[in-house]
Amino acid sequence: MVPLGWVGGTLGLIAAAFISLYANTLLARLHETGGIRHTRYRDLAGHIYGRKMYYLTWTLQYINLFMISTGFIILAGQALKAIYTLHNNEASLKLPYCIAITGITCSIFAFGIPHLSALRLWLGVSTFLSCIYIIVAIGLSIHDGLNSPARDYEISSSGSSKRKMFGSIAAAANLVFAFNSGMLPEIQATIKHPSVKNMQKALSLQFTAGIVPFYAVTFIGYWAYGSSTSSYLLNSVHGPKWIKILANAAAFLQTLISLHICASPMYEFLDTKFGRSNESVYSVRNWIVRVVARGTYLTVTTFVGALLPFLGDFINITGAVSVIPLTFVLANHMYIKVRGKDLGSLGKTWHWANVFFFAFLSVIATMAAFRFMVIDSRAYHVFADL
Repeated sequence: MVPLGWVGGTLGLIAAAFISLYANTLLARLHETGGIRHTRYRDLAGHIYGRKMYYLTWTLQYINLFMISTGFIILAGQALKAIYTLHNNEASLKLPYCIAITGITCSIFAFGIPHLSALRLWLGVSTFLSCIYIIVAIGLSIHDGLNSPARDYEISSSGSSKRKMFGSIAAAANLVFAFNSGMLPEIQATIKHPSVKNMQKALSLQFTAGIVPFYAVTFIGYWAYGSSTSSYLLNSVHGPKWIKILANAAAFLQTLISLHICASPMYEFLDTKFGRSNESVYSVRNWIVRVVARGTYLTVTTFVGALLPFLGDFINITGAVSVIPLTFVLANHMYIKVRGKDLGSLGKTWHWANVFFFAFLSVIATMAAFRFMVIDSRAYHVFADL
């Protein structure tokens, strides 16, 4: 909202939700292409295009998941630092240390959860924690908004016209990231038959009732704080210390669970490559594999997050580099390849237009996102305490 303002931000969020629902529906319809359930995105791309595209999609998806994991590490680190600062006003525990503690905590959690299906109980916990964050964030934002003077809603009120332009472009990638994960086939693989119909129902629910809390937090937060709204909303709110600590703790714990979900495809790849499928997932050998492989992956993720702890920049880069190509460019082109004979000339023109438009958007948004990463790195420094 901050780079786009009320009009641009509102229209952007609505448009991003609509096009994300559309693109994910296309992808869901391709899940059983060739009479086979494709449980991984790379399997679907490989079936349609061949082996080279299998590896390209694999690379693109894991870059995407690595960037998302890094963003979650930074977010959880910010929540942990906020808890410490609220408890100890001296704030001697800097953000990089909080990110390191987060990485260790994520590793311990990852060692004990062998596969995605083992998260069933934790998904309920995640929902409960999300509700705590949403209720507190909305409640405190409304309180602040009603008791604050007039706010500045100008688009990027400080900076040159060039910076505002790049900010708006990068914000487009941010909007796309908010609604997509780049792992829909992996999620659809967990849905019972008929998988296409049930996935479409799930998408419809997610993009109607599911986005209401997201919109509420976004719009109310921007209304309350205007252009000074922090990328981590709880850094902007005011209220009783214990309530803010509760909300930050909920954000921290919920982020650990979300990170595990997004990292699961990487964990599955590492477990399959180095583990023993003929042994129990709790065998000594497979325990060691999880500790070493997942621990190494999270160590690298944590290091990158601590090195460049710019949450907004990571979201922009992730959306531009991987989410847009995976969700929009590839989905539309695969649909042409599989269903092209049934589309007609108008349908083909529409999907080709989407391919070219989102490919162009990905390129310019990537340039804008990396530009802000470079600027922030110069303005602060590596391992910055933000």
